[in-house]
Amino acid sequence: MNLGIIGTGKIVEEALFAIHDMDGINLNAIFARPHSLQKGENLAKKYAIKTVYTDYDQLLDESQVDTVYIGLINNVHYEYAKKALQKNKHVILEKPFTVSYEQAYDLVELAREKNLFILEAITILHSNIFDEMRKNLSKLGPIKAVLCNYSQYSSRYDNYLNKIVDPVFDPDLNGGALLDINIYNIHYCVGLFGKPKSSTYYANRGFNGIDTSGTLILEYDGFTAVCTGAKDSDSPCFVSIQGEKGYMYISGKPNIPQKLTIVSVDNDGSLQKDAAGALQRATNTIEIDSSTSQHRMVDEFKDFVDIIDNNKVDDAMKYMNETLEVMKTIA
Repeated sequence: MNLGIIGTGKIVEEALFAIHDMDGINLNAIFARPHSLQKGENLAKKYAIKTVYTDYDQLLDESQVDTVYIGLINNVHYEYAKKALQKNKHVILEKPFTVSYEQAYDLVELAREKNLFILEAITILHSNIFDEMRKNLSKLGPIKAVLCNYSQYSSRYDNYLNKIVDPVFDPDLNGGALLDINIYNIHYCVGLFGKPKSSTYYANRGFNGIDTSGTLILEYDGFTAVCTGAKDSDSPCFVSIQGEKGYMYISGKPNIPQKLTIVSVDNDGSLQKDAAGALQRATNTIEIDSSTSQHRMVDEFKDFVDIIDNNKVDDAMKYMNETLEVMKTIA
């Protein structure tokens, strides 16, 4: 993969740290807006990126990149991704994919028409933990409740309280907790259960109308999924899925799943006493650790290289279709 890096912000710095010495990735170019040229030059020097551009069209036309990674603010994802596709480049697009389902559909259809891939950089889909959740979901029997919480007091929230608005809290730039942090919870639900019958968002809104936190209620046949995301407060983070025959649980930030606990009822129907002397169903417990101790973005980029370099159309379509289902859910 001959990769062009689009942007110079925090997420781009994280991505470069994760991938700079990864097999299969050649860092050919980086795009910086004119006011961020010095940051672009510093990153190019640090990670041995060949050329710095301040003109996006020039990068697409003149560099040798076949793929761009776009790590810009949310409201320009569509514009920059569409231009790259029109110039016959594959696209890796940071979450949230776009700010509307219509934009997402347009990008995916354009990619399909041009036999290109556009892939959302959403880490959980490339984790062995998520794979194990899918494999073991049937052990839980009929699902009865899903609870997801990703709450983390933002380093920029103090600024916001003082009326200093960074992009993540700017409604004009499509910031907010739903798109920035709750999107991971939604991917768990849609990835495991498909598109819900309905969705309703209950937001806590700040002085400029942005959702600083909120809870999305997803209605499925037979159960409800509750997805809470907060940038204005802290809470233990987790993903919990309960069924008639057991449950599975992730403790910690949903975007970096470290361990999955699966508890399922013994098939023989035997009972055992708990610490209080009450009878309860005998269970089996499985604990599955993350298969990587590397940076959280490493596994997704390994998959992106494999998909793009080996033209894995079916894998790409799986990810693109899931992205569309998520965008339908939050539309």
